[in-house]
Amino acid sequence: MKICIATDAWTPQVNGVVRTLSETRRRLRKMGHEVFLLSPDRFATVPCPTYREIRLAWNLWDIDRFLRDFQPDAIHIATEGPIGISTRAWCLRENFPFTTSFTTRFPEYIRSRCGLPSELIYEALRRFHLPSSAVMVATASLHEELQKRGFANLVRWSRGVDTALFRPADAPQATRARPVFLYVGRVAVEKNLPAFLDLDLPGTKRVVGSGPDLEALRRTWPSVEFSGALEGLDLARAYAEADVFVFPSRTDTFGIVMLESLACGTPVAAFPVTGPRDILRQGVTGIMDEDLRKACLLALRLDRSACRADALNWSWENCTRQFLENLRPQGFPRAVHDPVGGL
Repeated sequence: MKICIATDAWTPQVNGVVRTLSETRRRLRKMGHEVFLLSPDRFATVPCPTYREIRLAWNLWDIDRFLRDFQPDAIHIATEGPIGISTRAWCLRENFPFTTSFTTRFPEYIRSRCGLPSELIYEALRRFHLPSSAVMVATASLHEELQKRGFANLVRWSRGVDTALFRPADAPQATRARPVFLYVGRVAVEKNLPAFLDLDLPGTKRVVGSGPDLEALRRTWPSVEFSGALEGLDLARAYAEADVFVFPSRTDTFGIVMLESLACGTPVAAFPVTGPRDILRQGVTGIMDEDLRKACLLALRLDRSACRADALNWSWENCTRQFLENLRPQGFPRAVHDPVGGL
């Protein structure tokens, strides 16, 4: 099958969306499918307001040429940015069925940065996804939430983890005061990092990742170890050498970093929200509590081997098979009108 994936999130961005699309494309190709990525690297870009590390595509007239030259059998729109909007418009003009995915809580992110009411953004997103023959979501709790908000044609598209790369360390280094509480991810306002950094915890707090708030947080919390972005074995080692992985976000739709931590044998402390509720087993692989300090301290007692065992159940192969099944879902009407009036 010839599959086009349209996304506004791509390398050099480092986030769960990019990782999911990278792994999905790699496995689709191994299965013999031809995959064409409509991504920002094919267009001129400008920096995203308030987040200059993210580049947004513009001058998107070539999308028509790209799609006609590729002649896809299926089109999946992974994001609701300029590329996603332009690809959606092309599909509606050409009466070409397409699927979409809801991967990022833009309403909460935009509210935290600009103050716009999240309900207005949710309504725009609902209308964006309405013509989609299948709206892919990663978790059961997100499915339930979006259904209550009026989203239709919701199906599951889970996530995976590379358990060969992310694995327990043979002998963790003893260079830091123990216990080590670790965060991995974007260093940005929507990740709610102060909820972790403000905690009165023993040992070491370590933050791995980059983002627009990195320098400000370094100045505010000089006792915290900010390591910047890590990749590959260095990232896996950071997970494996931590005693607890702390996930302070209240807005993530999944949280692949939690799976990576569990694969390395490191339990998770988190708030009881979408993402952690769908991944963690309370009291076994993580502790979820509105008192994040309590969750961190209780997570120190958890069995690391149980964390690793749970992570082995999450496969990128299963994730990719789900994606393929969703491209041609049974029983979904093919909408050909544009209810958004040109969004």
